[in-house]
Amino acid sequence: MTKLIAAGLLLLLGLQDNAAPDIEIVRDVAYGQGGTRPLRMHLVRLKALPSQPMPVVVYVHGGAWRQGSKEGGTSLLRSLARKGYFGATIEYRFSQEAPFPAQIEDCKCAIRYLRANAKTYGLDPDRIGVWGSSAGGFLAALLGTSGGIQEFEGTGGSPEQSSRVQAVVDWYGPTDFLTMGKNEIDHDAADSPESRLIGGPIQENREKTAKASPIAYVTPDDPPFLIMHGDKDNLVPPAQSERLHEALKKAGVDSTLQVLPGQRHGFRDVDVQTPVEAFFDRHLKPAK
Repeated sequence: MTKLIAAGLLLLLGLQDNAAPDIEIVRDVAYGQGGTRPLRMHLVRLKALPSQPMPVVVYVHGGAWRQGSKEGGTSLLRSLARKGYFGATIEYRFSQEAPFPAQIEDCKCAIRYLRANAKTYGLDPDRIGVWGSSAGGFLAALLGTSGGIQEFEGTGGSPEQSSRVQAVVDWYGPTDFLTMGKNEIDHDAADSPESRLIGGPIQENREKTAKASPIAYVTPDDPPFLIMHGDKDNLVPPAQSERLHEALKKAGVDSTLQVLPGQRHGFRDVDVQTPVEAFFDRHLKPAK
């Protein structure tokens, strides 16, 4: 009876989602501080937790760094939760609230929080992957390449922990702002998503812009990458993913690039979950 009452209270408070009988979603867990406000994540996990520490996948949503929600990541993470992963989908400060590097600082804070609380949640702190789409793909890629870059750590919390990740899935994220050019968006314009993120027109702020690009930090100790991009992407040129992949391979990093024929910005009517899960299984699950 006590357990039933507790579950009912969680539902009333909006902290738990029992839409899937085997999955628990714990909502709006504070993971750190972004400026003057708390930052929050949703946790996605099996109700019947495994006996061994779980590998972790953190999802970072897209939305041009100025919109979007951590809510969408819950559906993507459910399938991984059923395979024994612990999922987290995170919020971060948008560009209208704070310019770069606030966004990557928040993402790194989330990784540090999960490591700091690994025993509480039953996590394997040495097996943390990250997955993002579009603007979130950019942040996922930057998490992967900027391990050890102190200026991106921020002061959001858990400073004693590492923010490094062990695997990256980047879905059609920008990787080199200065070479994006013009398609359906003039990326060099003063009101482009990239310029708003940086705090000024990117071509007039080339040094700051170059420092924001994931490709600038590629080193041989970067984690494995799976990069996926549609060849008909009308917002982020496929060349952005090709450039990052080439830089990673040149550095000796394990990188796989999948260019999906006929796909635009965002994937439709194609199985992209299977290769993502296979990638994380290969790099985050212990060898049998």
